[in-house]
Amino acid sequence: MTAPQTPSTAYLDNMEELIAARVAAASPPPPMGETYPGQDELWDKAAKLADATTDDLRHIVFDLHANPEVAFEEHRSMAVLADFLEERGHSVERGVFGVETAFCTEVTSPGYDPDKHPTVAIMAEYDALPGIGHACGHNVIAAAGVGAYLVAAELLKNSDVPGRIVLQGTPAEEGHTGKEYMIRGGSLDGVDAAVMIHGFGYDIASHAWVGRRSATIDFHGVAAHASSQPFMGRNALDAANLLYQGLGLMRQQLPPSDRLHAIVKKGGERPSIIPQETQVEVYARSLQTRSLLDLSQRVDEIAKGAAMMAGCGVEIHWDPHPMSLPVRNNETLAARWARTQARRGRTALPANTVPDTVAASTDFGNVSHLVPGIHPMVKVSPTDVALHTSEFERWSATDEAVEAAVDSAAGLAQVALDFLADEALREEAHAEFGRHGAVSVQELLHREQA
Repeated sequence: MTAPQTPSTAYLDNMEELIAARVAAASPPPPMGETYPGQDELWDKAAKLADATTDDLRHIVFDLHANPEVAFEEHRSMAVLADFLEERGHSVERGVFGVETAFCTEVTSPGYDPDKHPTVAIMAEYDALPGIGHACGHNVIAAAGVGAYLVAAELLKNSDVPGRIVLQGTPAEEGHTGKEYMIRGGSLDGVDAAVMIHGFGYDIASHAWVGRRSATIDFHGVAAHASSQPFMGRNALDAANLLYQGLGLMRQQLPPSDRLHAIVKKGGERPSIIPQETQVEVYARSLQTRSLLDLSQRVDEIAKGAAMMAGCGVEIHWDPHPMSLPVRNNETLAARWARTQARRGRTALPANTVPDTVAASTDFGNVSHLVPGIHPMVKVSPTDVALHTSEFERWSATDEAVEAAVDSAAGLAQVALDFLADEALREEAHAEFGRHGAVSVQELLHREQA
């Protein structure tokens, strides 16, 4: 047996050099004076409360890491988090917004008026990847979200800050769009902004996330004996092969923002029979919503052309789970996040420091198109460790992971409280969001089909 070729690291090495130069040139934001009365005092209290949660957050980080559960099966993980909150006096609703493994709890300020006062949602993911567990660090996300809620809840109940803070446990992000199902179940009703974090090899206030659609493409041919009567067959594997080759050839015309991946999930039964049924699964990704829909249309056209050339029928099924949209980072709130992290000794890098070619997908994109939102990255691992690898899985259960969760708990709580207390911040965040406007996945698809 020959070994596979080891990929060259030349591109990554050059990219690391570029990023290192940008990081060296970056600096934390200058100290910020109070933007509303009592902000400094509130932030100091948030930092102390976050530090006091370290042991609890360590338990969550390591417990979830040791017991990974995949999308829509996170029953134990949800129970661990919900029980933890209930033990600390918070009422938790389980199985909310139409998703069995989702949960929700909330706190309001004294005298809260839903017609006058804003609401912030803190989001926590906790699903793992098949086979390699928490290689995306959702255990850290969960700990950070729960910690942020506990900190913010304690301060909201004992301050003059008006508003409501909601913690939403959001399952099924990996390969799915759990947040979109929750949105359709009403999770964002009455919510004015949403915040969460993600572990990474860098601290980044605002990073690119691509939208993603998936398609299952079935080709229907005519079976025949591959030796005695091949001319009586119509080879569905030929159609699958033509599709795969067509996608590959199209890549040279794709803009740098786009990505295509495909696998043949069903290719026939045995060589002596011309395959009657084949199936290909395709992921289409893009940094822009419009170009994602354009890319989807091209995949449709290539699939239909492949079927025609092979003399086969074709069925194209888009989005077995709803599409995820590119993240629309709210730069106003991201700048405030960067200031929270500077106080923790972290320099949260601005947008475009790390190239947007280093981009994955998340269903938080769907949230960010409906309310102002941030999804900053927090350093958990060395810079050369990629998400969705066994190396990152190991780093997501370390002291560094716990430190990231604690720093994030402080930062998310501070941003959430600022959003409620700082009217100027809130207005600027909404003005930025309003320049693009709210849009749902269903509205986008309806426009596309019209």
